[in-house]
Amino acid sequence: MVQFREMSLEEIAAWLPAMWKTYIDERRNAGEDVEALRLEVARQQELLFPEGRLAEGQHIMAIVAGDHEVGTIWLGRPFNGALDMWFVYDIEIDKTLRGQGYGRAAMESAEGWTRERGGRRLGLNVFGPNTVARALYDSLNYQVFATSMFKDVDPRDS
Repeated sequence: MVQFREMSLEEIAAWLPAMWKTYIDERRNAGEDVEALRLEVARQQELLFPEGRLAEGQHIMAIVAGDHEVGTIWLGRPFNGALDMWFVYDIEIDKTLRGQGYGRAAMESAEGWTRERGGRRLGLNVFGPNTVARALYDSLNYQVFATSMFKDVDPRDS
């Protein structure tokens, strides 16, 4: 139902600012400390875009259905260096097209894409508040690797 098209460097440069903003907002909304988050994102940007260029093993692609683009997907090698694994760093379906099966089709295509490159595992991270994405991944039989949890404690409650 969908295919992937590698994005040009110009397309990636135009896409990155909004992607990083969304990523930061999602992590902040999931409860991360703003200063620690700033440092971690800077570290990730340097690893994934050394000297402003896309690192080897990273693929940022348009998701195409028929003759129109419906979203983007970023597939790449994970930080842990596993050679038989690929990682979904980001997937976004155009807001006006959500709920029409494009996200599911893209994830199923990502499985095939991974197999074509010798991968045996496709990983991803989803933040707790993103219940729609979590439901999709559950329905696609993704397994939970780890669960990080937190509780804000008000010092006045002691």
